[in-house]
Amino acid sequence: MRRHLDLLPRLLLRRHIHRRSKPGTSPPPPPPPNAPRPPQKPEPISIHGETWHDSYAWMGSLSDAAAMRHMDVHMEAEEKYAEACLAAAGADRLARKLQLEMASRLASEACTPPARWGPWLYYRRTDEGKQYPVLCRRSAALHEEFISYSDPSAGFDFTAGKRIEQKLVDYNKEAERFGGYSYEELSEVSPDHRFIAYTMYDKDKDSFTLMVRDLVTGTLCDKPRADRVSNISWAMDGKALIYVVTNEERRPYRLFCSIIGSNKDDILMLEEPDDNTYLNIRHTKDFRFITLNVFSDTHSKVYLIRASDPLSRMTLAWEGESQVHCIIEHHHGHLYLFTDAARDGVCVNSHYLMQSDVQSPGPKSWTNVLLEEPGIILEDVDFCNTHMVLVLRQGRKLRLCSVNLPLPENIQVPSHLSDFCPFDLPLPSHVCQILSGPNYDYYSSTMRFTISSPVMPDAVVDYNLLNGKWQIVQQQNMLHERTKVLYGNAFASSMGKLSSDGADLSSQDSGDCDWNELSDYYACEYYDVPSKDGVLIPLTLVYSRKHKQDGNPGLLHGHGAYGEILDRRWRSELKSLLDRGWVVAYADVRGGGGYGKEWHQDGARTKKMNSIYDFVSCGEFLLEKGIVQQNKLAGWGYSAGGLLVASAINTRPDLFRAAVLKVPFLDVCNTLLHPILPLTAIDYEEFGFPVDHQEFIAIKKYSPYENIQRDVPYPAVFVTSSFNTRFGVWEAAKWVAKVRELTKYDPERPVILNLTTDVVEESKYLETKELATETAFLIKMVNNT
Repeated sequence: MRRHLDLLPRLLLRRHIHRRSKPGTSPPPPPPPNAPRPPQKPEPISIHGETWHDSYAWMGSLSDAAAMRHMDVHMEAEEKYAEACLAAAGADRLARKLQLEMASRLASEACTPPARWGPWLYYRRTDEGKQYPVLCRRSAALHEEFISYSDPSAGFDFTAGKRIEQKLVDYNKEAERFGGYSYEELSEVSPDHRFIAYTMYDKDKDSFTLMVRDLVTGTLCDKPRADRVSNISWAMDGKALIYVVTNEERRPYRLFCSIIGSNKDDILMLEEPDDNTYLNIRHTKDFRFITLNVFSDTHSKVYLIRASDPLSRMTLAWEGESQVHCIIEHHHGHLYLFTDAARDGVCVNSHYLMQSDVQSPGPKSWTNVLLEEPGIILEDVDFCNTHMVLVLRQGRKLRLCSVNLPLPENIQVPSHLSDFCPFDLPLPSHVCQILSGPNYDYYSSTMRFTISSPVMPDAVVDYNLLNGKWQIVQQQNMLHERTKVLYGNAFASSMGKLSSDGADLSSQDSGDCDWNELSDYYACEYYDVPSKDGVLIPLTLVYSRKHKQDGNPGLLHGHGAYGEILDRRWRSELKSLLDRGWVVAYADVRGGGGYGKEWHQDGARTKKMNSIYDFVSCGEFLLEKGIVQQNKLAGWGYSAGGLLVASAINTRPDLFRAAVLKVPFLDVCNTLLHPILPLTAIDYEEFGFPVDHQEFIAIKKYSPYENIQRDVPYPAVFVTSSFNTRFGVWEAAKWVAKVRELTKYDPERPVILNLTTDVVEESKYLETKELATETAFLIKMVNNT
């Protein structure tokens, strides 16, 4: 398929040629241009006794060279139209100004904070001028007093006469081996720290290639070398590697064992012939076991493989219904199961924790650890040798607490959490997300977490579970060190230049740390908004205390799919909107995560319209309460969130003045019926099975491409897509063309298709350019009303 995409190379080259404008007075903006009109070639589609015609189906005909030539011409026209529209609105000039603002404060740490594992500190750093990072390590014992979290490579071992740092994998060189463009998906250092196994993307094969590198000699091992690898786990203390291979449809179906240094072929441990069954592996944190998860549309099973003897017989440890989440960990002779599967045949609303003896594992051997407590959701759990750490949610409030291990023998499980004397770890205000860090070192009692808030840059925090002390090892600093005054403000350039370097706070402990919250400058408020059916939808608002007034412009974010938590983290690029008086709102619509399985299921498949009604209700609330001025509300959605916002626009086009849809899923019905790119069972579980008549009717009702209103004014929309996205560029191109065709199109409210390259996320320059363009579009479309 990639070779057909190569018919469109010229566009990407032109799209990102960086031009410097000549000094002088800018000419007046040109008049609005005429939108491209691609040819219509209606193709009939029939199912369940219904037939309809898709006039733009040819855009997705990747195997049709003539259609791709037409697509190349059309994309060229779209590119010129996008540039002309932005110029006509003055958004191009504003984008250049915004890019300078954003570049100075976009988090650009040159190095990840080093993670300790055994005798080593591992970290990734990016050399100046390089596109990809370098994986490095240094001895944790060597000159430990000079370790800097912001520059761990500093130092020289004068005794040995060499640099302290060891370069393990230079991903710039790896990219050169794969034709100039590649990236890593998986990497695992062996438990003896001798080898690293990793997979690199091969664009010619459109798959990930597995390699093993000897960290002592720096050379690649002769084997294993395998394509289409989806999972890896070490066994036999680093002497063997277990890996999973996918078929051409990207279904993980084969399990192999490779003995490092052996000349014998890799051993096929398991092959799953059923097209509806998928394999997945991971090792327990103490490297005692490898768990093999087998998922199908009818069941889920977990097998235990002894890491010391991976070719011995697997043991069935657990089984349940299809499409459930389950992770098994091992601690001192006990197995712990973290899952959201039905309990005793009864569906549950959230995850729970179970325990079993490792000597007698089996589907019937599990016992609940914690009694269910109303209103409390167990979001995550992590283990080390001395503790387990729980992430709990009660409504909007998050809690991070540690429990000593092993569990007391005098307490019979299941029991209340309070019976285990949990210790609450410190958190800042307005926490919206807690993510467990790498925490490679099972035998360390210091665990790392990333703490996020709508009004605080992400903080990477190390918690010492033995004494409760904590330290921030990396956080973008938005405040002056001495005065704690906010800087980096677009309207206060005299206050100083923003430094986005991660502060080195490694000497601080509990009581001395400063979370660097921005609550004195930006307010965070919460509301419960009744949806169409009366269900209350959580709505979060962030705004500048200095610039808040009645009737501000507003940007409403939404996602609502896959049970994923809405990203409400502080994003420095939004500061440009906040400091211009915008209110940034986040609608936690049904279909998303954070409020239990029922919340997710009530916005999926045949109930997908609930999430759309929720988003519309939140938009109406912002206008009715005067939080956002009439005709000044914009929407923003990424991927499946783009589906949400586009469907909301179809439902209430008068509600929004503008919208940004990033790599959106727009042609739902056709994609589910005839996928051009491979879909997974999870995709169908989320959006519906169109072969089922009732689900087909539901899909047709919410699919953005099928529900564009005729002869009605639509808001200005900025649609971003790429030739290498999960939802192809043809989906965005089809929706944009159909909106222009059917709606009452207003050149003052343009619908723009913006094309990006595959390397935007790898380049800070391109990333800030795209963010600045999106922000300039929103400001010009909303403020010029």
